[in-house]
Amino acid sequence: MVTLQDLIRINDYEWEIPQSFRADMRVPVRLFATRRLLEQVMQDKSLEQAVNAATLPGLVGQVLVMPDMHQGYGFPIGGVAATRFPTGVISPGGIGYDINCGVRLLASHIPFELAESQLDQLANALNRHCPSGVGEKGSVQLSEAELEAVCRQGARWALKHGYATEADLRRTEENGCVEGADPEKVSPRARQRGRPQLGSLGAGNHFIEIDLVEQIFDAGAAGVMGLEAGCLAVQIHCGSRGFGHQICTDYVEEFQAAVRRYNIHLVDRELVCAPLDSPEGQNYLAAMRCAANYAFANRQLLAHSARQAFEEVLAGKIQNWQLHQVYDICHNMGKIETHTIAGEKMKVCVHRKGATRAFGPGSPELPGEYQAIGQPVLVPGSMGTASWVLVGTQDSMARTFGSTCHGAGRVMSRHAAKHAIRGEKLRDQLESGGIHIRAGSLPGLAEEAPQAYKDVDQVVQTVVGAGIARKVARLRPLAVIKG
Repeated sequence: MVTLQDLIRINDYEWEIPQSFRADMRVPVRLFATRRLLEQVMQDKSLEQAVNAATLPGLVGQVLVMPDMHQGYGFPIGGVAATRFPTGVISPGGIGYDINCGVRLLASHIPFELAESQLDQLANALNRHCPSGVGEKGSVQLSEAELEAVCRQGARWALKHGYATEADLRRTEENGCVEGADPEKVSPRARQRGRPQLGSLGAGNHFIEIDLVEQIFDAGAAGVMGLEAGCLAVQIHCGSRGFGHQICTDYVEEFQAAVRRYNIHLVDRELVCAPLDSPEGQNYLAAMRCAANYAFANRQLLAHSARQAFEEVLAGKIQNWQLHQVYDICHNMGKIETHTIAGEKMKVCVHRKGATRAFGPGSPELPGEYQAIGQPVLVPGSMGTASWVLVGTQDSMARTFGSTCHGAGRVMSRHAAKHAIRGEKLRDQLESGGIHIRAGSLPGLAEEAPQAYKDVDQVVQTVVGAGIARKVARLRPLAVIKG
């Protein structure tokens, strides 16, 4: 059990659990949080999970935990850890079940005043064009050969089939395709789950949201992104659906044997892992990349559907109704990257679970237009609260493997929220506050109530105060589509 008394306060936004806290820790744990956020997280096992994660073989630097932290499978959500490549390990629990769950932001030059009377129709059209809900089929039904093409090509597959533009891909992390995917490493069960679901939102905390760009904090960066105060934007939050979940399930099971085979001692069986250079580790990386590419294609198809909805409602009524892409980021991924750690440049596998990449200015991985400002970082809040657009910094590159927070982070479990909050009452409250709600399930809506989440403004202020991100714009929800 980790208590506040066990932590070393670095400053108002950073704390450390030293390596000496437990004899089996291989690296320290660095926490990005205010005291208030830390007190909230003491209700679950996040910090204990972070300490356990710090025992994995091959770790370098520090295990990092972002201010939106909460308990997950093995690793805490909000966790970042890097293992030396290729001698370290890879752990599915450090990446998550929804591989490449991520956020896409589309912006417009549509003034709120002109669109306000159309918001109800827009919400209806989005709900109609974007399939959502548990087990819901997507807008595209894939053959076995097409699924394999999606696995290998990601958003490039969508481009070839008329669902994307070159600009969309340029403004997507990894240009919408992670190299090294191998569909042969994906089980028949995962394929079966993945084929019918491409172009669907799913349920849980996934959503499509129409937002108002409420406030600009960095006019220069916002201008480069095409964000304009007082105009509409669209957020899409989803991942690899049942396809990625099954891949994670399959390899968590397979890694149980790998742990014994390679004589890896675990303090928590949920931390199952395999050496990066082992057949098991290589197979998981290849399958994980398939799921990542599926998710890129999935968000791209949903973006296409969102554009169709906007065209259906606004074309002929409002000029310049088009939606252009700001960026698309992952927050459940394992990436092979090169970072400078303790003065040494090394290749590592960065596990980001409920954490996003936040590369700083000048990073060659960024599109040309973002080289000067840094990578856009998208931080959605909960329904009824704000979302944020940030950019990565040089400090994030130096101190967090180019990473920052991914959202608000839960303070109440889904089970507790469903029992404490009535979905119908929540819907009415949100609607009375001017937010148009379309939800397939009222109990599912209750699970995602604003009170189930941390204050996203506090979370963002923490990463900004710590220097690992910089504010660009604040968004306010106008309509929310949920499964």
